[in-house]
Amino acid sequence: MLDPSSSEEESDGIVEEESKEVMAPQAGSRISPSRTSESSGGLQPGSRGSSARPSSPSPSAVSEHEKEEVEKLHREEEERKKKLQLYVFVMRCIAYPFNAKQPTDMARRQQKITKQQLQTVKDRFESFLKGDTQIVADEAFINAVQSYYEVFLKSDRVAKMVQMGGFSALDCREVFKRHIEKRVRSLPEIDGLSKETVLSSWMAKFDTIYRGDEDPRKAQQRMTASAASELILSKDQLYEMFQQILGIKKFEHQLLYQACQLDNLDEQAAQIRRELDGRLQMADQIARAGKFPKFVSKEMEAMYIEELKSSVNQLMANLESVPVSKGGEFKLQKLKKGHNTSIIDMGQEDENQLSKSDVVLSFTLEVVIMEVQGLKSLAPNRIVYCTMEVEGGEKLQTDQAEASKPTWGTQGDFTTTHPLPGVKVKLFTESTGVLALEDKELGRVVLHPTPNSPKAAELHKMTLTKACPDHDLKIKLAVRMDKPQNMKHCGYLWAFGKNVWKRWKKRFFVLVQVSQYTFAMCSYREKKAEPQELLQLDGYTVDYTDPQPGLDGGRAFFNAVKGGEGDTVIFASDDEQDRILWVQAMYRATGQSHKPVPPTQVQKLNSKGGASAQMDAPISQFCKYGHADRAQKHGMDEFISANPCSFDHAQLFEMVQHLTLEHRINDSFASLGWFSPGQVFVLDEYCARNGVRGCHRHLCYLGDLLGRSDTGAMIDPTLLHYSFAFCASHVHGNRPDGLGTVAVEEKERFEEIKERLRVLLENQIVNFRYCFPFGRPEGALKATLSLLERVLMKDIVTPVPPEEVKGVIRKCLEQAAEINYQRIKEYATAEGKRREMYEHPVYCLASQVMDLTIQNAGQVATPAKKLEDTIRLAELVIEVLQQNEDHHAEAAVQSTGDQSAFAWWTDLMVEHAEHFLSLYAVDMDAALEIQSPESWDSFPLFQLLNDFLRLDYHLCNGKFHKHLQDLYAPLVVRYVDLMETSIAQSIHRGFEREGWEPVKSLTSNLPNVNLPNVNLQIPKVPNLPAALPVSGLSVNLPQMPSFSTPSWMAAIYDSDNGSGTSEDLFWKLDALQTFIRDLHWPEEEFAKHLDNRIKTMSSDMIENCVKRTRMAFESKLTKSSRSTDFRIPLSICTMFNVMVDAKDQSAKLCAMEMGSEKQKHSEIDERIESSVKEMISLLVAKFVAILESVLAKISRYDEGTLFSSFLSFTVKAASKYVDVPKPGMDVADGYVTFVRHSQDILRDKVNEEVYIERLFDQWYTGTMDLLGRWLTERMDQQLHVYQLKILIRIVKKKYRDFRLQGVLDSTLNSKMYETVRTRLTVEEASASVREGGMQGISMKDSDEEDEEDD
Repeated sequence: MLDPSSSEEESDGIVEEESKEVMAPQAGSRISPSRTSESSGGLQPGSRGSSARPSSPSPSAVSEHEKEEVEKLHREEEERKKKLQLYVFVMRCIAYPFNAKQPTDMARRQQKITKQQLQTVKDRFESFLKGDTQIVADEAFINAVQSYYEVFLKSDRVAKMVQMGGFSALDCREVFKRHIEKRVRSLPEIDGLSKETVLSSWMAKFDTIYRGDEDPRKAQQRMTASAASELILSKDQLYEMFQQILGIKKFEHQLLYQACQLDNLDEQAAQIRRELDGRLQMADQIARAGKFPKFVSKEMEAMYIEELKSSVNQLMANLESVPVSKGGEFKLQKLKKGHNTSIIDMGQEDENQLSKSDVVLSFTLEVVIMEVQGLKSLAPNRIVYCTMEVEGGEKLQTDQAEASKPTWGTQGDFTTTHPLPGVKVKLFTESTGVLALEDKELGRVVLHPTPNSPKAAELHKMTLTKACPDHDLKIKLAVRMDKPQNMKHCGYLWAFGKNVWKRWKKRFFVLVQVSQYTFAMCSYREKKAEPQELLQLDGYTVDYTDPQPGLDGGRAFFNAVKGGEGDTVIFASDDEQDRILWVQAMYRATGQSHKPVPPTQVQKLNSKGGASAQMDAPISQFCKYGHADRAQKHGMDEFISANPCSFDHAQLFEMVQHLTLEHRINDSFASLGWFSPGQVFVLDEYCARNGVRGCHRHLCYLGDLLGRSDTGAMIDPTLLHYSFAFCASHVHGNRPDGLGTVAVEEKERFEEIKERLRVLLENQIVNFRYCFPFGRPEGALKATLSLLERVLMKDIVTPVPPEEVKGVIRKCLEQAAEINYQRIKEYATAEGKRREMYEHPVYCLASQVMDLTIQNAGQVATPAKKLEDTIRLAELVIEVLQQNEDHHAEAAVQSTGDQSAFAWWTDLMVEHAEHFLSLYAVDMDAALEIQSPESWDSFPLFQLLNDFLRLDYHLCNGKFHKHLQDLYAPLVVRYVDLMETSIAQSIHRGFEREGWEPVKSLTSNLPNVNLPNVNLQIPKVPNLPAALPVSGLSVNLPQMPSFSTPSWMAAIYDSDNGSGTSEDLFWKLDALQTFIRDLHWPEEEFAKHLDNRIKTMSSDMIENCVKRTRMAFESKLTKSSRSTDFRIPLSICTMFNVMVDAKDQSAKLCAMEMGSEKQKHSEIDERIESSVKEMISLLVAKFVAILESVLAKISRYDEGTLFSSFLSFTVKAASKYVDVPKPGMDVADGYVTFVRHSQDILRDKVNEEVYIERLFDQWYTGTMDLLGRWLTERMDQQLHVYQLKILIRIVKKKYRDFRLQGVLDSTLNSKMYETVRTRLTVEEASASVREGGMQGISMKDSDEEDEEDD
């Protein structure tokens, strides 16, 4: 083992040897920089330069550039040496850890996504949206992916997160999951399909899109392989990691590994014991010299020494707790450890002396019997066998063999506690005598193996019995005795001491390790388990010595001397090599600082002219001879032999932690600053082993993390919180393990870090949308708020007032609102410019585009363009506020274990949103101010903002929302006023010009075309007609064209055969109500007022429409004919349909719920109903008048009139010469045709069945009453035969036609009908007698008449 503390002579030797090597470049060879020491460092650059060109004749001629190169090379060389030395310390921590373990409870970090991988993911999602994949998805999922792609994947904040190294595939997945949860929850319930099933299905499709065409098995294998660094690492993996971190080459690692004997656990444990002893000595030296660090209090100096010793004692206790068998494959008996803790205090040796029972060894022996030679006296077929036993143990037997071939190869396994056991092997042959009870023994051999005995099989001469006539009997066997882990060396030595081994005698010695700090030199006798005598090596120093006069026996001498007491024990071996092995083993056991050098090695080195390698003598003599020489040859010996206690490990640790963090940030994981388990393990072990103060460690860590955060890396605020809390508790004297020393440098650095941290946290809160985009990393914003609260505390105990924390965060959020609004405003401006440029045909050359933009600069500020930009900006504002609500608003509210820890965050976010909206209000007000008073295009802006604000619990009726209402309330009132006036004028003018032609339904008349994208949620406000005088107000309203159907109107109102004016009226009223309803006015009173006013206005307008229709109906009937030539015009049906529509629309447009408003609705219904009754009555009167005209015609045939007599005579006279047609049938047929035609038109054109039935009932009843009255008037007269025929035909056809139209039998068979029927039947009978027949016309039903009718 190399001694950490080399002597001055050794250093001089190194310098001399290396100085010779530096001269080598003159012969043309190249020198490695690693082979120069500090004394030759100045020669190195010159030697490099001499190989390229002749050296300068004078130092003054060296240029500044060359000096800079020399200094640069020197700095690089010093840096490389520093890293090599640091790597030696790190290697030792990895090789033999006894303080730290690799943590298994750390959160596993995800693979980070690079810029190229992000682009690949974008391309995959874009391919899915284009339909280029085979993934089957419904419209809802496609819309969710579209939104995710546009809002998240294409966001510049995601690109920045990728650049910051904090974006992983898990973030992609979690954001999508959160994105779709609200969408899925809002979907309607489907029987048999739960929302959880839909979520799982969507997530599976997302994973398929994200993975693309990549084989999932390969991806899983790659992820498993890459995740290996996040798991428990082997020593080789840790070595390789820190080679990369410190820039160590592979061959340098191999040299250092072999030279430091890192695979030798005993050597590493001894190295630790020497280091700890050196740290204790250093503590004593600091106390004696008074060279303390500067502390905040003078009283801490004594405490500092106690801390140093306590930390060393703790390390000793940790080392003591490591099992002696660590790393071995032997199971040792449990040793007594009652003395272990006292080993730490070297002054209590008498109380903790080892007893013989404390030293327990357990050996495993393997005895393999191969064959027996020289067995000639026995017959070839005689059976022979062997037995084997270890004295004091069980006996084993081989298989039987014939005497002609006595071979076995049988192995027997034994365990013993004797360091010098006796192994007996006997040869037997079976007895052939009848009375023989035992087999016959032929010979035996007794062996006393040791762990150093040869392991190969050897021939041993057997001791023969009298029964064996053979004289040269040999047995070939192998005895292997394994060395237990707690036996460090054994062999025969001569020894002589004052208190033990008082006679110079050769004994068998065993160096036993009882615990990590307790070793004993024990002498044993044969067949004994306990040592005869033992020497506890605590406090002894071993070294080579010259032969002692007077001591006969032994060739190579060494001794063990106890400091202070002068107790000396002299040892001697028979072999020089054995002495070196013993001294080396005892050197490791004593933990002494002095390294023994064998005289033979000194002589050898002196003969070569150098002594620098004396420290390597033990290694080169017995273990891996070439490695130390190779290390020395490559300049590594200075790093191996360096004394760890002489280095500033605080500075070295700061360096290794900085490099480790740099390596971690640049690896393939989204670490957010967290070290991997292996890195944590090595850094923990380094700090504990080399006494690095915890506060210094975390201060350096915080400094590095803050530096990384300043350069754009994403750091987890929880990690910052852990380190800051540790430093704060240390500096403020509130450590969990009690009060500790606080250096002035630590306190000053802590205050500096604290201020930097405060600035960083406030900046992160100001830029929370960009530092924690879309709420990633999860919980980071909450951790930032918690850490800021901790940073604002004056000390570790006194909590900061909540108002102070709120004040700081409120100020940050105000700045955040300004920054966020400025950024979206810039984004909207840039987006508008890009859209504008694409609209122009010239965008080939940048100069032309710039010229075009400059020329059109005046057009950009038009009111319409300004309003369009304001609406687009409102969409971005809403998007930002929704993202804040989804990803940031609740992130800090639910603090772990305390649901109300940041309950005030919601209030601050509301204030932030209001401030954000107030900034937008400035631009909104400016845009609305320049709008024309005749323009209503700004209402979509209100609807857009109001629909968002009214659904937000915190922003509804907030400051901005009230401001928005104040802006638009006058506009809404003015719009309703103008619409009311325009609709009234429209009714007046429309009915004046109304032709009452029916307007066919929209669905049947409009062409079936694909309409452009129509937003049904926000219909355009219906235009107003021409300018109207309104209470002295003169405005120029846009000219309203004649009625035309907008593309979205079919979804609102679908009529059948109303008039143009009524259709226009009802559509306008419906559109106006829809518009007011879609405003969703948030203030309840004003919304109620608007609703009442619109419904009252609708009621008045519909009432006016009904009146005008009623008047037009009466006028139309008055002007029409009273004869049977009258045909019901379509205008009459249209008027009826207007009434039908008015009734339907009044139920929808005038429906009110309370008090007088409900009464108003009843009035309009009554008005419509009464108007319909009047119209039916007028039409029935018209039908009755027509029948009256028919009856007036046949009244001329009344009995007793001149015309009747004349007409009868004329017909009789003419009938003698010509065929005269039946008089009266044309009158009857004309009337029947009129009735049937009227019934068909009414049935076909009027939409309301109730009205038709009522009309037909009254029509039938009215005409039947008229017939009854007419016949009653002629009760005393006999009807003319022609009158009778006409009346019979009219009554029968009327009865039948109205029955076919659905008139009830109760109405058809009324008393008046029975009266008329009876009279006509009687008259028919009289006429048949008088005239000789009715020529087929009869009141009786007959098939002939039916066929005639058909």
